[in-house]
Amino acid sequence: MVDSDRIDNLIAAVPPALALRAGLDLGIFTRLGGSAMTADTLGAALKIEPDRLSRLLYALASIGLLEVKDGQFRNGAEAFAFLDASKPTYRGGDHALLRELWGADLLTAESLRQNRPAALHDFSEAGPEAAVAFSRMLAPGGVIFGRHLAQKMDLSAIGSVIDIGGGAGTILVGLREGRPQIAAMLMELPTVAAVAPAILSEYGADDVVVEEGDITVAPSIGRHDLAILKAVVQVLPPDQARSSILNAARCLTPGAEIAIAGWGVVDDDRLGPPEGVFLNLTFLNLYRHGESYTEGQYRAWMTEAGFRDISRSRLTDGCTLFRARLAG
Repeated sequence: MVDSDRIDNLIAAVPPALALRAGLDLGIFTRLGGSAMTADTLGAALKIEPDRLSRLLYALASIGLLEVKDGQFRNGAEAFAFLDASKPTYRGGDHALLRELWGADLLTAESLRQNRPAALHDFSEAGPEAAVAFSRMLAPGGVIFGRHLAQKMDLSAIGSVIDIGGGAGTILVGLREGRPQIAAMLMELPTVAAVAPAILSEYGADDVVVEEGDITVAPSIGRHDLAILKAVVQVLPPDQARSSILNAARCLTPGAEIAIAGWGVVDDDRLGPPEGVFLNLTFLNLYRHGESYTEGQYRAWMTEAGFRDISRSRLTDGCTLFRARLAG
C-alpha cells in the first residue's frame, strides 16, 4: 500500500530549515556561544521582544539545535561546534545567500512558465551597489571554503595562487591563514574587481592583487602554481564553461594544480548528489544558461585543457571538488 510519508516528510522539512536560517540571521548561536541565557536576556542583547523571540528559541530547541532547561537556552552540540561565527569550524557563513537562493527556489514554476529566469542574476550587468552587496554576502562563506581547501591540499610547494571569479576574493583569506607568504591574485569582472579591495582590506588582505578580466575570454596576465574556480563554471553556458577551464589552464605553470569547486555538479545519471540536482533547479531562476554540469562534462573539459590525474572528492561542507595537474 502506498502512503504519503515521503510527501509529508518533504513538507515538514521546510519549517525547521527556515528556523535555522532565522537563528543564523539574528546571530543567536554566536551570541549564546558557550553560555546559557533566558529569552529576556537574549532578547535584550539582540534588541528583540523576548516573548516573540522565545517562539523561535523553542522551535530551535525542538529540533535539537538549542537546549533548554529552567528557561535557560544554550547551544546544542552541533550548534556549539558549527553555528557559532567566532569558531573556525563555522558552517553558517552563507546564511545571507540562502535568503536569495531559497527565495529564488519559490519561483521555479514561474521561471518554467515564462521560459526565463524569474529572479535573474547577471554578474556582468551588476551595478556598483549590487556588486558590493552580493560580494559581501559571499565573503564569509569564501573564508570558510578557503579553510576547507587548505585542509584538503598540500600548500607547501605553492608560491602563487589565483582565485578566478571569486567575488571579493575572501577564499584567499581562508586559504592563506596558515601560509600568508603565498602570493595571491584575484581575477574578476570589472564591477566586482572595483569593490573587492575594500572588502579584502576589512579581512586584512591588502596584499591580494586584483586584476580585472573575464576568464571566458582570456587568461590572467600572470602564471601561478594553483588556480581556484569556485562556483564559476556552473553559472556559465556550456561553451563559456569550457572556455573558462581552457583559459584557467593558461594561468598556470607546467605541473601546477587546479581546484574547481561548487555544489553545481551532478553524477552522469543526473540523479545525485542531491545538492547538485536541486541547485540545478535554483539555476533556472537565477541564470539564463548556468546549470549543474555532469562529472563527465567536467572531466572532458579538463582533459582538453591539458589536465591530468583528475580526481573528484567532497569537502566537509558537501561541496564537490575537482583537482588535477597541468601536464608539464
